[in-house]
This record gives sequence, structure tokens and C-alpha cells, in this order.
Amino acid sequence: MKSIIIFYSYSGNTAEVAKTLADELNKQGSTDIIRLEALDESNSFLGQCKRAFFKKRARIKDTILDLSSYSLICLGTPVWAFGMAPALRTYIDRCKGAENKNLMLFTTFGSGTGNNKCLNEMQAILAQKGVREFKRFSVQQFKVKDKDFVRKKIEESLRL
Repeated sequence: MKSIIIFYSYSGNTAEVAKTLADELNKQGSTDIIRLEALDESNSFLGQCKRAFFKKRARIKDTILDLSSYSLICLGTPVWAFGMAPALRTYIDRCKGAENKNLMLFTTFGSGTGNNKCLNEMQAILAQKGVREFKRFSVQQFKVKDKDFVRKKIEESLRL
């Protein structure tokens, strides 16, 4: 199975989960991993949250946008102000080739407020692009370094 993980991480929490996910997926085949880079982001966490709340896009560094060669596509983001990071929003807008593919959405979050709203919005946008099957999981920020917990979340999601 050929998989790809595309994620944005500000503090490193989402990157930590993406790395564990890559380790798990590599047991089933090859996995490419891409960390999105926003070229115009604020250095302030509150500034980032404001951009997420108002559904702003980010200018992102050029990356793979055609996902047609992958059998599993994984997209990850921190939850900020009930939504996804602007860099991932931009990526989802621009990507292509996800029609009729398996998608795994994952988030990292602090309080949990808005986590399901974020996942639901991601799923709705991608459904409009022709994606029909979604797997999802989330990890609270204080659990991201607990590899066993994260692996369990991943395994549960893959079984769905």
C-alpha cells in the first residue's frame, strides 16, 4: 500500500502524531510524509487562531498536490479556534486526485472544544471533492508523546 501523510504542525504536537502514523503505515507499505510550511504565518499562537477562526488561507511552500498515485491519504492539523490550520485549508483547496480514495483525517487539540467541528468541516470539504470514505482520529496534546496511546488510536481508525 502506498500512503501519504500531509500535515501542518506549529508546536510539534501534530508532527509527533504524524511520525507515529508513518511508522505504523510503513508496516503495510511505503509512506511519504510532507510537513506543510506556511510562508506568511503569524509568530503568535493567538494570531494563528484568529486566522483559523476566520477560515483564512496561507501561502504555502510548493509541494505535491496530485494525490492520485496514493491508496491512503492522511491529512493532519492542530485544532485552532474550532478549525484547521490555514496551511492545511490551503492545501485541501488545491489538492487533486483524492476522488474515490481512502482518507484518514487526524487532529491534535488542547481542550477538545471544536475538535469534531474541525474534523466535520475537513470531511465536508473533501466530500465535495469526491472523497467517499473517511477514517478519523484525534489526540489531545498531553497524550501525543504516549506512543502506545497514539498507536491504539491509529489502529482503531484503520479498522473502521
